[in-house]
Amino acid sequence: MSAPRETPPALEARRNEADRLFSPSAGRNRHAIAEVLARILPAQAWVLEIGSGTGEHAATLLGLRQDVVWQPSDPDSASRLSEDAWGSDFDGRMKPSLALDLVRPGWMDGLGPFDAIVSMNVIHIAPWDVARAIAEASEHMLNRPEGLVYFYGPFQEGEATAPSNLDFDRNLKARNPDWGVRALSDVQALMAGSGLVSLERVDMPANNLSLIFRTGVSADASS
Repeated sequence: MSAPRETPPALEARRNEADRLFSPSAGRNRHAIAEVLARILPAQAWVLEIGSGTGEHAATLLGLRQDVVWQPSDPDSASRLSEDAWGSDFDGRMKPSLALDLVRPGWMDGLGPFDAIVSMNVIHIAPWDVARAIAEASEHMLNRPEGLVYFYGPFQEGEATAPSNLDFDRNLKARNPDWGVRALSDVQALMAGSGLVSLERVDMPANNLSLIFRTGVSADASS
């Protein structure tokens, strides 16, 4: 069973200033993530973020890319309030946050199309059904050709897995058996099953990865 939906899965204390939440981990990685997203997102991109958390990632990217429109979402009400507070700085380019819960039927109704679906530090603190839902959403909600799916977080890579990620995996599973650091091969296979090609893998600080998948690209063009 997954954790009760009214209990946010945050693994750290988040500071609150006038409804804006500040995440220590987001403070450490948001600039590195935004640099990758700013490079890969197409011009005038409409982006759906799954599990936007504090909203700091969206705000950092929008500060770099004036042409991007961002749709945040989160099942947690305090996180949505924070996302909306951060979004007030961007003249409507960060839309009011949506209460999306990907394990509930019909969550995609009325959404899209988008140029990209992004999810950062989510699929390891959610049931695997959330990753499946993102893969399914890519088939129905992404503009084609060349719609993007972007994941950021820790992943397992067999014997090459960082010891810190193995420790983190054990900690997550102790909290909730439906959670865990996902195998990179499982994520790649899931995305391939929805017609997405693994376009790029970017090593990030603290043994994290950026994974970029794209529609409408032949396997020969992937890296």
